[in-house]
Amino acid sequence: MSLRKVAGAIALLLFMPFMGGGGGGATTLQARSIPWDCSDWQAFAHADRTTAILEFLAENRGKTLYCGIDQSDTFSKAETWAAGKDRNERDDTVYFGERGQFRGFIAAQEGWLTEGESGITGQSVAVIFEFPKEPRRVKRVKRFQVGTTADLNAVASCGQAGVLVCSDWGQIPSVSESSISAGQRAARLIAVGRTIAQPVNWQLDWQTNIITRPGETDSIATPNAAWWQGQAAAAAARVCRTRGARYVAGSSKFGPGHNNNKGLNGDNLGWFYGPNVDTGVLYKYQARQSRSWTATCQKVIRRTRR
Repeated sequence: MSLRKVAGAIALLLFMPFMGGGGGGATTLQARSIPWDCSDWQAFAHADRTTAILEFLAENRGKTLYCGIDQSDTFSKAETWAAGKDRNERDDTVYFGERGQFRGFIAAQEGWLTEGESGITGQSVAVIFEFPKEPRRVKRVKRFQVGTTADLNAVASCGQAGVLVCSDWGQIPSVSESSISAGQRAARLIAVGRTIAQPVNWQLDWQTNIITRPGETDSIATPNAAWWQGQAAAAAARVCRTRGARYVAGSSKFGPGHNNNKGLNGDNLGWFYGPNVDTGVLYKYQARQSRSWTATCQKVIRRTRR
């Protein structure tokens, strides 16, 4: 069979579905289903025709072209294209309307408005009638460190706005001491749950809060390490909030106190002493500890990406 006859047979097969069964006439194509509801659609009223079209394009999305052109015949394809063709995304021009913005046509819309003279044809109805999408909101997660480190020369603060975390004040000793150092040592003993009558040759570790004393089984002081960890997390949450962020759970760590306080009680405990409550040459103090801390905050930064 010749190539000409083969081509003719193929053309006939392609044409047959459009032929009627008995009468030989062309069948009626089914109307396509449009999902958009235009019952509440209204054109933008303006004396200037071009402004009215641009305002209508700027205000609506999705059903804009269908309701304005196919459904209501308010604007023709030609004049809609003429009004908006120069406001395309490639030139990054934009129409700032009274109730919206217009950023030109997508390729499928260009093809539909110009009957295929511009843009891409053969696209789905959903693509053709979808107005250029609004700028996409993107988010970026930013993490940063907060807290403090031990500064041995600074005047530390234990307040809500301060950077240190601190224990509660210990009770006032019942027995007055004859020297400042003895009064403060007695206050330290009470602050960690010891009695004044016990010997003073003990050591307290700031990391574990374990008391070690010769000839005695090690014991845990009050407050313990878990309490300090909780205080560090609470302080981190407060500071993160003030900076518009959230505390990253589990990221907090407590560190040494604000001073070395060298002596029999161990280093880096960060002792504070309340005022002497006795007069003359007798001394009674209250004591509390400090701890430095660090933690991580997390902030979600949202911005518009075109």
